[in-house]
Amino acid sequence: MVDQTQVTVHPVAPTGGRRVTAHVHGTDSILGVAYSMADVVEFLRRAGWADEADWPPIMWRGGGPTVWAAEGSE
Repeated sequence: MVDQTQVTVHPVAPTGGRRVTAHVHGTDSILGVAYSMADVVEFLRRAGWADEADWPPIMWRGGGPTVWAAEGSE
């Protein structure tokens, strides 16, 4: 079976931060709430993807890796 792992960084929540989830073999798991790209990197490391070359595809919703605050809140 082909590994269909995908990580999703969700839009900024009204309370701040972006939820990060991993979809692995049909199951979603919350990795944490990120407040910066460094948090995303740490969540991936803790999940077993220590090297960026090994990272699964990342889907960015509500903005890319430079968006960490809700629009109009900065």
